[in-house]
Amino acid sequence: MSMSHLYGTDGDDGVEMESFEVSDWDLQNEFNPHRQRHRQTKEEATYGVWAERDSDEERPSFGGKRSRDYSAPVSFVSAGLRKAAAEELSDEDSDDDEKPVKQEEIPKEFVPKKLKTGGNFKPSQKGFVGGSKSFVDFGSWERHTKGIGQKLLQKMGYVPGRGLGKNAQGIINPIEAKQRKGKGAVGAYGSERTTQSLQDFPVVDSEEETEEEFQKELSQWRKDPNGGKKKPKYSYKTVEELKAKGRISKQLAAPQKELSQVKVIDMTGREQKVYYSYSQISHKHNIPDDNPQQPLGKDSKPQGFALPELEHNLQLLIDITEQEIIQSDRQLQYERDMVVNLSHEIQKMAEVLSHEEKAISNLSKVLDMVEECERRMQPGCENPLTLDECAKIFETLQDKYYEEYRMSDRVDLAVAIVYPLMKEYFKNWDPLKDCTYGTEIIAKWKSLLENDQLLSHSGQDLSTDAFHRLMWEIWMPYVRNIVARWQPRNCGSMVDFLDSWVSIVPLWILDNILDQLIFPKLQKEVESWNPLTDTVPIHSWIHPWLPLMQARLEPLYSPILNKLANALQKWHPSDSSAKLILQPWKDVFTPGSWEAFMVKNIVPKLGMCLNELIINPHQQHMDAFYWVIDWEGMISVSSLVGLLEKHFFPKWLQVLCSWLSNSPNYEEITKWYLGWKSMFSDQVLAHPSIKDKFNEALDIMNRAVSSSVGGYMQPGARENIAYLTHTERRKDFQYEAMQERREAENMAQRGIGAAAGSVPMNFKDLIQTKAEEHNIIFMPVTGKRHEGKQLYTFGRIVIYIDRGVVFVQGEKTWVPTSLQSLIDMAK
Repeated sequence: MSMSHLYGTDGDDGVEMESFEVSDWDLQNEFNPHRQRHRQTKEEATYGVWAERDSDEERPSFGGKRSRDYSAPVSFVSAGLRKAAAEELSDEDSDDDEKPVKQEEIPKEFVPKKLKTGGNFKPSQKGFVGGSKSFVDFGSWERHTKGIGQKLLQKMGYVPGRGLGKNAQGIINPIEAKQRKGKGAVGAYGSERTTQSLQDFPVVDSEEETEEEFQKELSQWRKDPNGGKKKPKYSYKTVEELKAKGRISKQLAAPQKELSQVKVIDMTGREQKVYYSYSQISHKHNIPDDNPQQPLGKDSKPQGFALPELEHNLQLLIDITEQEIIQSDRQLQYERDMVVNLSHEIQKMAEVLSHEEKAISNLSKVLDMVEECERRMQPGCENPLTLDECAKIFETLQDKYYEEYRMSDRVDLAVAIVYPLMKEYFKNWDPLKDCTYGTEIIAKWKSLLENDQLLSHSGQDLSTDAFHRLMWEIWMPYVRNIVARWQPRNCGSMVDFLDSWVSIVPLWILDNILDQLIFPKLQKEVESWNPLTDTVPIHSWIHPWLPLMQARLEPLYSPILNKLANALQKWHPSDSSAKLILQPWKDVFTPGSWEAFMVKNIVPKLGMCLNELIINPHQQHMDAFYWVIDWEGMISVSSLVGLLEKHFFPKWLQVLCSWLSNSPNYEEITKWYLGWKSMFSDQVLAHPSIKDKFNEALDIMNRAVSSSVGGYMQPGARENIAYLTHTERRKDFQYEAMQERREAENMAQRGIGAAAGSVPMNFKDLIQTKAEEHNIIFMPVTGKRHEGKQLYTFGRIVIYIDRGVVFVQGEKTWVPTSLQSLIDMAK
């Protein structure tokens, strides 16, 4: 098998040899990204490099070996001398110069393409090394690639035509090369900077300074013609440098201070040495040691002046002086800071002093006013102090000297000044005769003396609140005296007195009056009350206390009911005084206790009265019936209906039947029926049991009219009874419709009134309203969301609302549901 596609052959003997020349085929296919790829055949996959290939698909070998064509005519090579290699190279160069590359002859694949990177490139105007010029633009080599470099630069913010870097501080054009004139070293022919480098990095120093530095560096390599020693160089430190060094050393961090005290073992010398800080290591060569003198060599010269002890001492003096300068600077800075702090302290003290002086001035004025009040209170004073003038003085203290007034002990001040005046003011006061006496002046003193910061109103506040103490010690004794002489049945004056003072007296004092003074008197009077003998009804002197005492009177209700029940044992319904006594208590007692009292003491008496009622159509006595119906508003409708069903309607229907069986006058029966029906109120007639009884009476009359066929029948009786029945049924229907309409209107008004304050503005408000109606907890779940929507708990169900739809959490997903279904699930 031939390997000609990989190895070339010598033209003479056909010996195969490897050639690494880059041919036109390699260039054309290597830099052509759109070249046709060679597809591996089955034989190439099997045999690899030993596979046979067709001549069309065969890649040219490196040596250019081709199979010989023996059918071609014989070609001869002319003999001659072979040129030297240098001449051949010169010929090749001349041939290249004579044949310049034309743009049209370049293959289409080699033509530079415009990269799709957004950059605008301009052709370079400057040449490269050797003076040769390129025919491609700047960065045009990327035409052979995908331009990834330019893309990455533009992604990182590179703008074509500007330099690299965060602030575009880099150079724009590539680095240029400058050819030297001769073969000297760098800088031998002067500056080698190009025009571009001078533009990018301008020279700041002048040429003279550059030359001076150059000569100075050059002199260091020359030998001193005098042959003497170099002069010693001295370094000087200014005071400012020492101060700066001291400030830096003062700001050492804690780890550095700890390192400055570390034990260090030095084993660099012949003997082991121990140092206790790193600073000692830096000065170890400055300390004179006992090293033996080294023997002098042949060329070495003896030292003319060597005093290490003196140098060490001088260095110590210098260090001590530096430390003193640094300490003095620190002390000076400390004193300056102290001056600044003291100036601020002086300013603060001046402000405090002015405030204290103002406070002292105000306190002195307050003290003068108090002393003036005490002087005018002395007996025998020409201008004695009155309660109104004292109130004006306290108002002045509260308005002008509020801070001092608030911080002062108002209790002691009021006890000393106000209490004697208050006792004198109420000395001849009778609360029952003049109940409003002193209300205005006490209300004024309440605003002046009452402590607004009290958290409770109890007897413990007496030591901290001057007004409470004033009312308890001055005003309260007068009230105790008047209540002790007060008769509970004359309640009007006492009630008026307490009503006048209820807004002024502290709450705990009012509770004490009602609980400890008024209630025991009322309780004792109720125990002595006898409803059979007392002419004054009990409600006339108990009910006026209801607005003030309210629930405090409940312990009195039980003995009152017991005494009323005992008084009703021998009562007869014909006595109307019982109703007058009981009627005011209906709204005072609870509905349950009132109904129980009525059923036990009143309803049996009324039932006995109805049993005694005799129904006679020809001569009817209605007194007993009136006695029963008169209690309609006092007893419940159900109790009254029960009485009528048991004791009235059986006798009434029996009389009706017996009357119809004796050839009656149906007009009289109709009038009799309507007359009895008119005796009942609409509320009683609307009861279903009463309706049934009257309908039963109509049915009896209709049967009586229809069953008397063949006998004598009153003319028009059947029509009259039918008309009566139709009229009564229509009235019942109209009454029921009217009642339903009224109930619907009332419910609508209640609904409007309840919903007027909270009209649902959105679907969430509607759900909240429904939850409140059904007593279901509806609240958001803290920190829980689903697809950005807030989750809520509706009872034990987790929901969320999305565009007016409720979604309930199912087993695997969220399911939309209706509001009624949600309520049913929550229940």
